Amino acid sequence: MKKSDFYYDLPRELIAQTPLERRDASRLMTLNKITGETAHRYFHELPELLFPGDCLVMNDSRVIPARLFGRLATGGAVEIVLLREQGGGVWEALARPGRKARPGARISFGNADVSDKDAALFGTITGAAPGGNKLIKFEYEGIFLETLEKLGKMPLPPYIKEELRDAERYQTVYSREPGSAAAPTAGLHFTKELIEKIGRRGVVTAYLTLHVGLGTFRPVKTEEIEEHEMHSEYFSISQKTAEQINSARRNGGRIIAVGTTACRAIESASQMRGGAGDDGALGEFSGFTDIFIYPGYRFKCADALITNFHLPESTLIMLVSALAGRENTLAAYEAAIRERYRFFSFGDAMLVK
Repeated sequence: MKKSDFYYDLPRELIAQTPLERRDASRLMTLNKITGETAHRYFHELPELLFPGDCLVMNDSRVIPARLFGRLATGGAVEIVLLREQGGGVWEALARPGRKARPGARISFGNADVSDKDAALFGTITGAAPGGNKLIKFEYEGIFLETLEKLGKMPLPPYIKEELRDAERYQTVYSREPGSAAAPTAGLHFTKELIEKIGRRGVVTAYLTLHVGLGTFRPVKTEEIEEHEMHSEYFSISQKTAEQINSARRNGGRIIAVGTTACRAIESASQMRGGAGDDGALGEFSGFTDIFIYPGYRFKCADALITNFHLPESTLIMLVSALAGRENTLAAYEAAIRERYRFFSFGDAMLVK
């Protein structure tokens, strides 16, 4: 298939720059994956669209303030965006400008000079990772994540130009496990009260962790999508979560992935060591996935999907198209544009069922 098969023309003013005051006030389009029929609701109406015995699978990863601003010994400024922990205080990271972040370069963070022994955080570029990203080894006192909370900023997607006033609005209300460089945005619409209401309806909520990398925003550069090299992300599924999903499936409930990240995790686990094969059953599992889901893929675990509206020609719209069909998906996107839906991370949502 061609990358251009997944293009649509989006007016720039429909890219949501800020979250709504109330999380569940977002609009919710429903898309029937068989007929292509759409309907327009609000996210707080989601419980009405769920049935007792359904299972919502939610990604509880928490975004770390992975964007750091530092100074080199020469006085030059450098921006570091953390991507993945390598162990021993070493992280894979993006560096801007990259030409300044040569091996051996020492960087101070938090308005300190590189010669200031009392600075909260230092880093040294130790080399390059496969693909050209930098490796940086940090020196700090205490707990690294606490230091990041003081010095770092949220690494918002490049299409968001406005400053985020409340960093918690780029976290889901159920986020628990720090490690993501971007939010699992489908979950941003949920409130604690809405989750409680869903539970009272007899719907199970099962939590897994997939740490979202900035590769999720990496464009598809090959015209033939099958030639695209998918980024890798770490995920883990507990035995409890696997049993909740398996039980729901055995009892006839739908497995509804909240977000493309949760969908990729359960589809990966269903065909890896922890899975039981083509029946969609899961087992406890942790590891990395580079699964690329596009039309022609046969879903083994996910029956439905809650997701935001994604960038043209992105791997995310390809995943939605794999579940709902390319024609149905693009027609739904055109309807969303006509109805003036809000797009991307802080935008509105879609339920593919």
